[in-house]
Amino acid sequence: MKLLFDENLSPKLVRELQDLFPDSMHVSQLGLQAAPDLAIWEFSAREGLTIVTADADFLNLINVYGPPPKVIWLRKWVHPTRDAALLLRRETIRIVHFYQDPDLGIVVLDR
Repeated sequence: MKLLFDENLSPKLVRELQDLFPDSMHVSQLGLQAAPDLAIWEFSAREGLTIVTADADFLNLINVYGPPPKVIWLRKWVHPTRDAALLLRRETIRIVHFYQDPDLGIVVLDR
């Protein structure tokens, strides 16, 4: 499973979670850091990426277009990068099950 971290999350997450989610990327690595959400959505769908974001706008996109891509939403996220990494590590099994279920489009994680 490849994750695409949105601009509202640190690029450090790519490195910090490489052991669990290899080949993941940050939008800044792809020149998408200032791109509209729809452009990120379309890119992710085309490339088979799961979006990880703290942006509620992706909730609207999943409701309008449905998956793919899938979205991992860190709801009300204003915590340090280290906490995001710990949360994603703690929820890895849940994230894998979510990714494998074709009927699910979004998983909401909270501290």
